[in-house]
Amino acid sequence: MRQLRLAKDAMDRDWADPGLDLDAVAAHAGYSRYHFIRAFKAAYGETPRQYLTHRRIERAEEMLRTANLTVTEICHLVGFSSVGTFSARFKTWTGLTPSEYRTKHVGRGAALIPGCYAMLWAGGFRPRADDQKRNSEEAG
Repeated sequence: MRQLRLAKDAMDRDWADPGLDLDAVAAHAGYSRYHFIRAFKAAYGETPRQYLTHRRIERAEEMLRTANLTVTEICHLVGFSSVGTFSARFKTWTGLTPSEYRTKHVGRGAALIPGCYAMLWAGGFRPRADDQKRNSEEAG
């Protein structure tokens, strides 16, 4: 059970990484991919993919309520690479599309955080490859 908790903690920590790999998480727990899926589902009631999707949707709900970001920006910030997949999974989980969810929940007390601050906080501003190369050349 300890290994499963460590793997779950890794998913909680790295939930926004679109490249979060099931094989790597399973190896972190010391399980094969398929044994990890079975053990995780037995322990937590859902597969690792379902668990990760739910964590991402919860974060997206929070961003839709509080940040002045587009649905596409939020989609990518929470680790989805496809807006269509994000919207479909979001609707399955909440019963509303991301836009419908925002319309229903925005304006209930708090002002929206400007998108630039939300992107900075969420790590959405990543340096481009040519910027990284230039910075490493200047440093060296």
